[in-house]
Amino acid sequence: MGTSAPGAVVLIRLYVGAIFLSEGVLKFLRPDQLGTGRFDKAGIPAPGFLAPLDGLLEIVCGVLILAGLLTRLAAAAMIVNMLGALLITKLPILWGNAPLFDGKSGWRDFAHESRTDLAQLCGSLFLLLVGAGACSLDARLARAGSAVPSETAVPQG
Repeated sequence: MGTSAPGAVVLIRLYVGAIFLSEGVLKFLRPDQLGTGRFDKAGIPAPGFLAPLDGLLEIVCGVLILAGLLTRLAAAAMIVNMLGALLITKLPILWGNAPLFDGKSGWRDFAHESRTDLAQLCGSLFLLLVGAGACSLDARLARAGSAVPSETAVPQG
């Protein structure tokens, strides 16, 4: 599916893709704080498998979003990722039993701690809906595909 979104969508792609890429890399560089250790503390099963998998997914999808390649697919994967992060790590703040955020509870603490996740979710939803924009590999591939003559075209002349 192509995109008719303006080239300015590149700004959304830059912030969404860069954050996913950097967070994915940090899961490997700081496993105790942001990778396996964080997943274990949050009560996520099989943290030794799921944290690196999540990091790899964030890296791959971040790069795809930055490049504007398979943008809607990458955005869909990151929507699932962000919904999981919000449900597992941030939603428990509302009732005060969030293992990652001792002593924090209620709406204000939830809004504060989930601000980046919510921004990433909204940015990913936006990219899913509008596509990568005119300044993207998706758009370039769509233009190249439409420039190829159809096999069923009747020659003029």
